[in-house]
Amino acid sequence: MKLWSLVLCIVSSFNFMRAQQPVWQPSSGHKQVQIWPGAIPDAAPITGPETVKIDAKDLVGGKPWTYINNVSVPTMTVYSPKGTNTGAAVVVFPGGGYQILAIDLEGTEACDWLNFRGITCVLLKYRVPGEGKLPKSGAYPSSPIALEDAQRALGLVRFHAVEWHIDPHKVGVLGFSAGGHLVAATSVHSEKRIYQEVDAADRESCRPDFAIAIYPGHLSMADNSIALNPDIRSHITRQTPPTFLLQNEDDNVDRVEDSLSYYVGLKRAGVPVEMHLYAHGGHAFGLRRTKLPVTAWPELVETWLIGIGVLSR
Repeated sequence: MKLWSLVLCIVSSFNFMRAQQPVWQPSSGHKQVQIWPGAIPDAAPITGPETVKIDAKDLVGGKPWTYINNVSVPTMTVYSPKGTNTGAAVVVFPGGGYQILAIDLEGTEACDWLNFRGITCVLLKYRVPGEGKLPKSGAYPSSPIALEDAQRALGLVRFHAVEWHIDPHKVGVLGFSAGGHLVAATSVHSEKRIYQEVDAADRESCRPDFAIAIYPGHLSMADNSIALNPDIRSHITRQTPPTFLLQNEDDNVDRVEDSLSYYVGLKRAGVPVEMHLYAHGGHAFGLRRTKLPVTAWPELVETWLIGIGVLSR
């Protein structure tokens, strides 16, 4: 009986630990907060709790990377610059195919860079269904949840602009891969929100003042075609914010046509756009430096931000 009691205790403890598995937490000194004060719009059940995993097999820049599964409660974490504050702010959308979030490679590491340049970073942990789960794509309009979270975050940033020492007219977005599509979606769906107003933050503009999409996906329609995603194409106007695009021609996950199609659509609408294409570099390299020239892209973005008046020389 004693042996069985011990076994039951061990099993119970194991199940308790699994049930209590912590969600992702930012580094010390930063606090993530839920972006919805009450009911989350279009909330859908996700099988399993939010989990944090480390990929130590597919190294990037010689290092493992961390990703989050099963995000059902979206949050944002504010990273304020410790030195000079330019007043500019960027909401960052990590990538992950609308299934997972590459939270360090395409999230916190971007915030470190932005802070170093005097820019406030707001890292958005938007809703994703989990690795291997369907629908694989949460790209709007197939699923509204990521765009709802992004629009809400932009309003919250402007609502707290004074508190966070932000210029509400210098609030941009930066996204990688699927997050790059979310950059485009927030850029073209900015006249009104796709959810019902919740509070005063939703009366603030959800239009980004500038947009940066790094190896974006979900934008072109077919292989070797620059036919633009119909939802994006039909909503581009001259009010779409100035945009920076970057992609590699050997990207075998999100093809170079994704950037090309969006570039053409923006140009035709008269929207200022700058695009950089590289022959080599693949996909999902984030800000980690390698011998390949494409990994110097942050300097290109900084020059572009000076050119559009977000940063000063």
